[in-house]
Amino acid sequence: MPGTKKVKFDPAQYLSASSLTRKTVHVLAGHVFYSQGDPAKSIYYLESGRAKLVVVSKRGKEATVSLMVAHDFIGEESLAGAAGLRAATAIAITACTALKLDRDEMIDLLHNEHEFSDMFLKFVLARAIRTQEDLVDQLFNNSEKRLARTLLLMAQFGDPGEPQTLIPPITQESLADMIGTTRSRVSKFMNRFRKLGYITYNGRIHVHKSLLNVVLHDKLPEQRTKRPVTLDTKSGLAKRVKIAPKP
Repeated sequence: MPGTKKVKFDPAQYLSASSLTRKTVHVLAGHVFYSQGDPAKSIYYLESGRAKLVVVSKRGKEATVSLMVAHDFIGEESLAGAAGLRAATAIAITACTALKLDRDEMIDLLHNEHEFSDMFLKFVLARAIRTQEDLVDQLFNNSEKRLARTLLLMAQFGDPGEPQTLIPPITQESLADMIGTTRSRVSKFMNRFRKLGYITYNGRIHVHKSLLNVVLHDKLPEQRTKRPVTLDTKSGLAKRVKIAPKP
């Protein structure tokens, strides 16, 4: 109608609207949203809880490729093609509440609601950057540093808002799978982190900000005890070498 002011689209409000509660799903810890190889027909918006993407090779080897927290989308690959298949299994780490959107409904939202498109594009770009960082982490960092980074990601250090230092329950076997090492090495690293005061745990792991030291520096404190080599400017080390003239 003429003169009617258009109400600004609020993505968070829309995704929590009562008209969509019929599509709200609740997934218990350890249960799946979907499995690898399933038809990719929908996308999930995680309202609460933690989840992970797991890939299983033909030989049965399992690897965790991504972690999701509240306000992340799960299964965005469904937008790439109508006949696509899930490339991974999405598993709830903790009890999750999510909004399930059909592929066609999601595409309509992206076409018609610019604010929603902006929010989704920001998420996709952040996911791409995180994937690149994960690849660099896997290629160049040792397993101890990868473990530290994984714990920090689970505690949401670096994300907007206050970090959640008490991370969801997770076994050392799961952490070993996520960083590509053995459970015994994870146990060794966890004990070292605890002794250094980087974490505390008694059934649940508390991650402290000091754990960033492992990620930001290549070595742990006891590995940096050697005094660095410095130039003595008062000695003759910096003097010019005089070349005798040719006869």
